[in-house]
Amino acid sequence: MKPFNKYFEHTLLKPDATEAEVVKLFEEALKYDFYGVCIDGCYMPHAWEHLEGSGIMIATVIGFPLGTMATSSKAAETWEALDDGAEEVDAMINVGALKDGRYDYVGGEISMLAEMCHKENAEFKIILETCLLTDDEIVKACDLAKRAKADFIKTSTGFSTGGATVEAVKLIRETVGDDVKIKASGGIRTLDQAIALIEAGADRIGSSNCVEIMEEYLKTGKEPKL
Repeated sequence: MKPFNKYFEHTLLKPDATEAEVVKLFEEALKYDFYGVCIDGCYMPHAWEHLEGSGIMIATVIGFPLGTMATSSKAAETWEALDDGAEEVDAMINVGALKDGRYDYVGGEISMLAEMCHKENAEFKIILETCLLTDDEIVKACDLAKRAKADFIKTSTGFSTGGATVEAVKLIRETVGDDVKIKASGGIRTLDQAIALIEAGADRIGSSNCVEIMEEYLKTGKEPKL
């Protein structure tokens, strides 16, 4: 198993986040040597200023948190994020289009954004918002993401009616096998939650509570059983 701290993307995406809070996030990521950080696009220059050379991955979000803007808008946002140095990009799927059965639209959008990222040697995550989807819709979205060569399927934004669940992670893993990685995110606040999601198949944990989870881990020594 990889070091426990390397499962975590320390995250700050709330709309009222201040520059001081973002800088604190970077300092915490450095202290605990997390795998990466996930921040809003406007803070990308700050991320490089504080984290360049540290080995900590820098991710940002696209079409967040609704995913309902035009594909061209998502593409423009992705281009800017990559130009600013994003190493991973987390883009929100168009849930309504998926529910409508417009699979060519959804798959085409995922494929285009993934290709943009891969051309710049960045990884691409597609966010499903699993709390809004049936099991059949999750499976279909996973199939589309796999065919479109997404690197990760991410469970949730944390801004909807629910976050990551063990059941959703297991279903995603059963659907994609080992071909696509999974990022569990949304509502992950405790060590037990993080461990359960990793044991269910999550390769990455996105949370704004990474420090609290790591402190609990350091006190208890509890680890996933893989």
